[in-house]
Amino acid sequence: MKGLSKLLLNEAKIAQDLENNWAVVAEAIQTILRREAYPNPYEALKELTRTNEKITGESIARFIDGLDVSETIKSEMKAITPATFTGI
Repeated sequence: MKGLSKLLLNEAKIAQDLENNWAVVAEAIQTILRREAYPNPYEALKELTRTNEKITGESIARFIDGLDVSETIKSEMKAITPATFTGI
């Protein structure tokens, strides 16, 4: 098939960009908190995401650990990463 070119992906760069953007999982965490009828999930996450500190996997885990939800729900939220979250 003439004229077709291949798209080359820099998978290492994509993985690094995702690892550097843990804030994207906040939407998924908020959705789970809403499902669990957690009080004011948006406001809780706003405190995490609206700081001058970089959001990392560690800061997300600390945030989750401080939530008043079951260990099962905490485990569900901790399983979400920038690389696995699809927005659905």
